[in-house]
Amino acid sequence: MNTPHILFEDNHLLVVEKPANLPVQADASHDADLLTVLKTYLKETYHKPGDAYLGLVHRLDRPVGGVMVFAKTSKAAARLSAQFQDRRAHKRYAAIVDGDPKPFDECVDWLVKDESTNTTRVVKEGTDGAKKAILRYRTLLKANGTALLDVELLTGRAHQVRVQLSSRNLPIKGDMRYHPNARPGTQIRLWSYMLSIQHPTLNEPMTFYSIPPWTEYPAAQKLLPAQSVCSGVYLDDDLLVVDKNAGAEVEGALLGELSALVDPLYPVHRLDANTEGLVLFARTEAMRDRLLDAFYRHETEKVYHAVVVGRPENGTYTHYAKKDADAAFMKLCKKTDPDALKMELALRVLETRGDLSLCEIRLFTGRTHQIRVQMRAIGTPVLGDDKYGDREANKRYKKRCQCLLHKRLTVLQKTFESQKELDLKSISEGKR
Repeated sequence: MNTPHILFEDNHLLVVEKPANLPVQADASHDADLLTVLKTYLKETYHKPGDAYLGLVHRLDRPVGGVMVFAKTSKAAARLSAQFQDRRAHKRYAAIVDGDPKPFDECVDWLVKDESTNTTRVVKEGTDGAKKAILRYRTLLKANGTALLDVELLTGRAHQVRVQLSSRNLPIKGDMRYHPNARPGTQIRLWSYMLSIQHPTLNEPMTFYSIPPWTEYPAAQKLLPAQSVCSGVYLDDDLLVVDKNAGAEVEGALLGELSALVDPLYPVHRLDANTEGLVLFARTEAMRDRLLDAFYRHETEKVYHAVVVGRPENGTYTHYAKKDADAAFMKLCKKTDPDALKMELALRVLETRGDLSLCEIRLFTGRTHQIRVQMRAIGTPVLGDDKYGDREANKRYKKRCQCLLHKRLTVLQKTFESQKELDLKSISEGKR
């Protein structure tokens, strides 16, 4: 067979994209295997007289594809193996599941492998031979009863991702072992999309990516390498919509990461760095001008979720403010003051817990820091807001950035929704 796609190679490492359905090493099927194919590649490429050395330091299940690293020397093999054993190597998977996953979850189970059937099952803690298994997942997108998950492994057990998700009624599509309704001949939707290691001799961090070759969720899959700043929501020839993470500047880290994957891009609106949620980019100058005009004419609908300190009244609120550019601050003023800017929003309380409220906020104007300024003016500041908020409450609930999420955006007759949620229960308990 042809040599798989090589992502990186030097004197110590060979990093490749493993094809789906290819065993990592020879097994009872006697099919071609990745290790033998790569040894043949090394032997032929470098004209080695004998068998080429290639160290296997981790594995992927046969049906699963994605990033794998091999060692070209015994020293590199020992050092890489140690990284996988003590969890200094980090692996992330993309998975498409059936079911309704949480926005975020950490799964802790005890697993036992049945060698006679080559299957793994969840058992009670203390069961003979049981090993602890931990993974975290984040839901990137949902559609038609399926969801795309970003899965981070904190342990490495046989079939871990597959059995842990299946045990939570989130079986991976196409998984013939753990999905009760998988049809023969379908391809499992599980892919090792990221691997981070330390170079075995240079001790430098290295991260490699491989995009799943699936047709579902194209925007989210294409932007998997940008997970540190966002996840993809929508992509076509004119638009890119992303679900921004808190802490990323729109025209800084966010645009920088995205431009390496999708080019050109034109920002058409902004979110504060510590506000998370939907951000829209144009991919052509013509679409940029069209979108800027839509925002200017307020032909958009922007809905936010916010956790605030106190219990505001439902209703529509109007204030006026002036922008102090030097202090990057919006100061309330009278309607009649020169340069006064109108700010208007509608507020609806979704849930209350203790002295905190989860609110849905619909913007009718788009001003700098508008929600943060108006919620302070109402007397129920956004939790975690250090500029306009209640610093004592921020300390009490251990929040260092505002609990503010751009949840839904409608523009040009298209509606987009963030998969993120503000979990009031966890926030009120100081967990998130």
